[in-house]
Amino acid sequence: MPAIRKRVLIVEDDRKTAEIVRLYLEKDGYDVACSYDGRDGLEAVRASPPDLVVLDLLLPGMSGLDVCRALRSEFDVPIIVLTALSTEQDKLDGLNLGADDYVTKPFSPRELVARVRAVLRRTGDEEDLTGPQILDFEGLNLDLARHIVKVDLREAHLTPTEFRILAVLMREPGRLFSRTQLVDKALGYDYDGLDRTVDVHVLNLRRKIEPDPNQPKYIRTVYGLGYKLGK
Repeated sequence: MPAIRKRVLIVEDDRKTAEIVRLYLEKDGYDVACSYDGRDGLEAVRASPPDLVVLDLLLPGMSGLDVCRALRSEFDVPIIVLTALSTEQDKLDGLNLGADDYVTKPFSPRELVARVRAVLRRTGDEEDLTGPQILDFEGLNLDLARHIVKVDLREAHLTPTEFRILAVLMREPGRLFSRTQLVDKALGYDYDGLDRTVDVHVLNLRRKIEPDPNQPKYIRTVYGLGYKLGK
């Protein structure tokens, strides 16, 4: 049987940009649809959730940040933000709302396709099917096959990137990971120098899994070096 093609939704008001991205993604083997404003994009996901969303932030009808916030409250679909807003704070705002990656305009379509491929690879099943399927650590339970995380039997809803970072840490409790190592192992592409990208994902993880995020029980910071699970 032929492989099922992954579905990508592009939410971008510039039709020329959307068409370029569509052509490159289709050439790489993806099934691609486009929406040209925020509300239509959100409704398109609700009607038929894709495997990944490429989302512009400067959209008519409903801002990309609002779309990202709404998507993250309803779906686990990976989101790559594509926008001309390029300051570090702009990137952190998108990541804080649950985006998995951030590509700034002007951009290389080939780079964007590589990012799509990397995000889908790390949120797919192939790596999760190797090794133990259930990871446990002091009341923290991670089910790789079902993509479920529970803290003291309470389910925590993580983004795909948060899930991957937590899985990396839980596979080797006590091991110190630098930010660069976490990017390489959990995000699946070359480190781009934005240290705070990892910090934001960890901060969001702590809000969801820690009894007291200000005094972390699970994800510990080793200042100047990185993060580890436990003492």
